[in-house]
Amino acid sequence: MIVGVPTEIKTDEYRVSMLPFGVEDLVGRGHRVLVQAGAGLGSGIADHDYLRAGAELVGNAADVFGRADLIIKVKEPQTSEFKLVRKGQMLFTYFHFAASRELTGAMIDSGATCLAYETLKDSQGRLPLLTPMSEVAGRMSIQEGAKYLERPQMGRGILLGGVPGVAPAHITILGGGVVGANAARIAAGFQADVAILDVDLDRLRYLDDVMPANVNTLYSDRHTIIEQLRRADLVIGSVLIPGAKAPRLVRAEDLSMMKSGSVVIDVAVDQGGCVETSRPTTHSDPTYVIDEVVHYCVANMPGAVGRTSTFALCNATLSWIIRLADLGLEKALDDCQPIVDAINVHEHHATNAAVAEAFGLSFVPLK
Repeated sequence: MIVGVPTEIKTDEYRVSMLPFGVEDLVGRGHRVLVQAGAGLGSGIADHDYLRAGAELVGNAADVFGRADLIIKVKEPQTSEFKLVRKGQMLFTYFHFAASRELTGAMIDSGATCLAYETLKDSQGRLPLLTPMSEVAGRMSIQEGAKYLERPQMGRGILLGGVPGVAPAHITILGGGVVGANAARIAAGFQADVAILDVDLDRLRYLDDVMPANVNTLYSDRHTIIEQLRRADLVIGSVLIPGAKAPRLVRAEDLSMMKSGSVVIDVAVDQGGCVETSRPTTHSDPTYVIDEVVHYCVANMPGAVGRTSTFALCNATLSWIIRLADLGLEKALDDCQPIVDAINVHEHHATNAAVAEAFGLSFVPLK
């Protein structure tokens, strides 16, 4: 199989979808790997590292898409790449279809098979390809929140951990999954006052067992959310429903009860956001202010720490890429349920129920 690795072109995206050792593994198994020149530079990986591993270097994205059977990316195809995707081709990347009707429609029209990292489930029902970037985003959310709480960034002028005699910041985390748990750990390390909200009582019991004493677990309902919004200096939105739009937990009118200069970091923005006033931003222009509340809604947060994120992602994805390349699509459909779960679009149809529901499309199951 010919595997293609194009350069990421989303604004401020510095990750690459394959490391040289991944190229070496695939080539050693009889596959060809095409890497676009410069694809790894944002992560500190030179072209000659790919060449030494056995890759074929190509000059532009059109050549990669035009020749490869399987395209491996980090982020969803951008508008300029839609025309490069062809019928029968496989694309394996983060798609987050439910956040974009345009993307969903373009991929359905293309006739390609679109496999989403974020919906691949292993035998234990976990999301192994979403986890590493969720870990990065969760940890980054506190790092970014600390920065934007500073007064020159329009924040309240709050130090997360306070100092002796001065109270620390209160941080509210909506969602106790991988993002939320990683955010809570970092926030606790800053000695902030942390509350983490979720609707899964078993998850809350687990978090209560493993988190430091300055992290409190609360059942998430409308009353508790409002109470926390009034107290919060920093709110982290980290709610996930795999493949579906994130639920809107914070309404536009809720901002009026929040403190002036408080900060919202909506990590869920790439799935539509769990704050009604969220809209995607970029690392170059990451924030905006509504009702005196600073909103940070960068849709590719891990892209800013490209080297860490690239290694974390590729450590998780490589075994699945190898499996897909070795089996081929038809055999994978018969023998590999995790890959079936990853397929959101196939042969001009939406094959993921949550994606189909998001846009009122017909759902055509693969099996």
